[in-house]
Amino acid sequence: MSRSARPGVSGPSVPRRAVLRGLGAAVALPFLDSVRGGGVTRAAAVAVPTRMAFLYIPNGVHVPRWRPEGEGREFSFGPTLEPLAPFKDSVQLITRLAHRNGTAGADGAGDHARASATFLTGARPRKTAGADIRVGVSVDQVAANAIGRETRFPSLELSCDAARKSGGCDSGYACAYQFNIAWRSEQQPVSPESNPRLVFERLFGAGSGDARAASLAARQHRQRSILDFVAAEAKDMHRGLAAADRRKLDEYLTGLREIEHRIARFDREPPQVPDRALPDGPPTAYSEHLRLLADMLVLAFQTDSTRIGTFMFAHDGSNRSFPEIGVGDGHHNLSHHQGKEESLEKIAKIDRFHAEQFAYFLGRMQEVKEADGRSLLDHSMVVYASGLSDGNRHNHDDLPVILAGGAGGRLAAGRHVKLPGEQPMTNLYLTMLDLVGVPQQAFGDSTGPLDAVRA
Repeated sequence: MSRSARPGVSGPSVPRRAVLRGLGAAVALPFLDSVRGGGVTRAAAVAVPTRMAFLYIPNGVHVPRWRPEGEGREFSFGPTLEPLAPFKDSVQLITRLAHRNGTAGADGAGDHARASATFLTGARPRKTAGADIRVGVSVDQVAANAIGRETRFPSLELSCDAARKSGGCDSGYACAYQFNIAWRSEQQPVSPESNPRLVFERLFGAGSGDARAASLAARQHRQRSILDFVAAEAKDMHRGLAAADRRKLDEYLTGLREIEHRIARFDREPPQVPDRALPDGPPTAYSEHLRLLADMLVLAFQTDSTRIGTFMFAHDGSNRSFPEIGVGDGHHNLSHHQGKEESLEKIAKIDRFHAEQFAYFLGRMQEVKEADGRSLLDHSMVVYASGLSDGNRHNHDDLPVILAGGAGGRLAAGRHVKLPGEQPMTNLYLTMLDLVGVPQQAFGDSTGPLDAVRA
């Protein structure tokens, strides 16, 4: 079925993504130049969609170490963002964006809950620990409601923390505010998935949830890969592809099998549970959990299974420790640093660790080549940010914000955008919605689009 052209894509739309099917498996494939509607054809122009992702880091940052030096294209990364140096031409660092609805006002304490709740909504959450929660619809879901029907999944929500929808968590605020950044309606969060295996099965398993679970159990019992069930169809397709597409298919399936093996290791050794004592043996590295979920989001974009994703590294207020980088203190405790140099040094280590995981994600996106020869990153918009700046003071202004990707050449990447004055974070979202083909007159507490990020 052809799709009509949208502002978020360019050129005529010709779907050339195939699915390999087998017992309990439906392996979506990336774009293949010689495939159209499952058959082999001559190459033709194809629309490349714009993807949109939001990555959330909790508890603010060590601001002086995070901030860049210089403005415009003449900038350099702060010490904790040095891992992003290879992607300098693909990112925009934006300063002076704020979420004023995250501030205390008459609501008092609860800045961590408000930081998460306002992050993608720009709306003030109702202070309640009961079932009468209310905040705004999030920007990702505004987009999903408009363009989500064009893909298998309207959106994909990920987190390294288990989802929580009920109970009280932060100074009279419901846990739903703190553990979710995607909101389908004012009262309904979209719960993220934390288990990479379940995300993998959702993307590549076939049938209902029960059918996928049965297929997984059978594969695990027989020590088989999901690719073993589509091997015959893959072999048939391979014969009819052009040489370049054969290489691309082989690389994709090899990478998919490697990710499946990593998930199997993850299954055998559950990850460290934050806010609890470490087990006697070495826990699964937090970085591996983050990277597996990052791989899932890249695969979802690469196969056009969805064009919209959210990814919480952790909920705001998380007290996770970071033993793999030598930080045994809880993150939330450290964020209340009171100016102590020892605590600030540890926060800087955590900030750099987060930046390394973000760099991994950008690298994976840059490796994926699209129909026009540009990368998946070139055709995406990725926000990497926190709902707080300085965690000690619970500041919701001058937030640490990075916008990565090119949106098909429509973003002016490779700059530090220092705004002349404070602007709502939602102004950025207005521009992103326009670039993905879902223009809005207003969103949250916006005052107008942020044209400064456009090419």
